Amino acid sequence: MDVAVTGASGLIGTALLPALRAAGHRPVRLVRATPAPGDDAVAWDPATGQIDAASLEGIGAVVHLAGAGIADRRWTPEHKAAVLDSRVQGTSLIARTIAGLATPPGVLVSGSAIGFYGDRGDEVLTEASPRGEGFLADVVVAWEAAAAPAEEAGIRVPRIRTGIVLSPDGGALKKQLPLFKLGLGGRFGKGAQWQSWISLPDEVAAILHLLDPACTVTGPVNLTAPNPVTNRELTKTLAGVLHRPAVLPIPRFGPALLLGGELADNLLFGSQRVRPTVLEADGFAFRHATLEVALRELLGRPAAA
Repeated sequence: MDVAVTGASGLIGTALLPALRAAGHRPVRLVRATPAPGDDAVAWDPATGQIDAASLEGIGAVVHLAGAGIADRRWTPEHKAAVLDSRVQGTSLIARTIAGLATPPGVLVSGSAIGFYGDRGDEVLTEASPRGEGFLADVVVAWEAAAAPAEEAGIRVPRIRTGIVLSPDGGALKKQLPLFKLGLGGRFGKGAQWQSWISLPDEVAAILHLLDPACTVTGPVNLTAPNPVTNRELTKTLAGVLHRPAVLPIPRFGPALLLGGELADNLLFGSQRVRPTVLEADGFAFRHATLEVALRELLGRPAAA
């Protein structure tokens, strides 16, 4: 089927497009260019509410991943507004547009994040857990609510609450690798905060699973591996896979000075122990269920025989 994808040039979208083709689908990119380049692209602009709705007629499914990068810069009031607006405006535009099509798609896989749960210490969090506190939780609540018009039109809407996506090509892992390879990596503070991660291949596979017409999953879906780890465990495992030491803790004042205190606390020192109970109950099999297995494959560092 034809699958429209927003955020196709991002870390997840870049990996998703070839996976869709390999699965026999035809990806159609939503791009901010007018006219759209090629017959596999559709023009849209969430900021102005413009979209080429006619080109989406007959689309079988939509994967919505677009949004301003949360950690792209310090959390100034302007950037926080851009983070919120890019998600709410984009999701609302997509949801309203496909709801109004003569033949709406069967499913909208709508991006979301585990920021919904806030900083929760050692509490085990599932899709049934209530929302947390803070800016990211506020963003996610508004972000997920913006998909309501699609649901009201009878479209199935899994809201994928994605954790830390591990890939050497982008995201947190790419930023950490240079320091860890030099033996300069370390835990953040005491390292007791939980970090819920997923490998990029499993993220893509989970999206394909949710796109399957036989799938009936709707509502919040945690896209995290079944075995979250503390920051201390993550640091130790990554250093071990790279055969490097990682003994010096990084105190809060360093990242807070670089990123700003609110961003550093949310990204590096907040604790979210998330379980993917909906995916597991639906029979999804993780390729990388444990961190060491994921890192060894992603980094090409097989275990010694």
